[in-house]
Amino acid sequence: MGNSAERLIKLLRERSLFLAAAESCTAGMLGSMLGEIPGASACFWGSFVCYTPQAKIAMLGMGEEILVKYGLVSEETARAMALGALKKSGAHAAVSITGLAGPGGDGSPVPVGTVWIGTALWSGKVQAMQFHFDGPRHRIRLKAAGEALEQISKQLLEEPVSKPG
Repeated sequence: MGNSAERLIKLLRERSLFLAAAESCTAGMLGSMLGEIPGASACFWGSFVCYTPQAKIAMLGMGEEILVKYGLVSEETARAMALGALKKSGAHAAVSITGLAGPGGDGSPVPVGTVWIGTALWSGKVQAMQFHFDGPRHRIRLKAAGEALEQISKQLLEEPVSKPG
């Protein structure tokens, strides 16, 4: 995971971009991974750790109707989280993680190990991808954070991102 974080920090610094994150099931793990890299403060705005539905609404400005209609672990929620982090931070790019790390389910039909990772770029591109990870809770969370690093790096390499404002 360290190499992914290092590559992302290097990419952000080379392009003079700032990244924000919105984390649910990883509870700050992604932010911690980025914070381990020297020089991260030059390009990592920070991470919203919004573990509960109420935190997503309060911190990211999400509409409650998204959570009610689509659920906490969904494409729509991941997209809304990434967009909320982008707007609230003023960063150039944002990544979000929402998932079910287990060991038990949450009463929804979503299987344990399901994770949605969202990305939002200041240029207007917003998307989300679903992943399924196996293993114990900690491993699912690590895989989710690592995949989020890969997904936002991929988006930044594919899409030109202009500076806000």
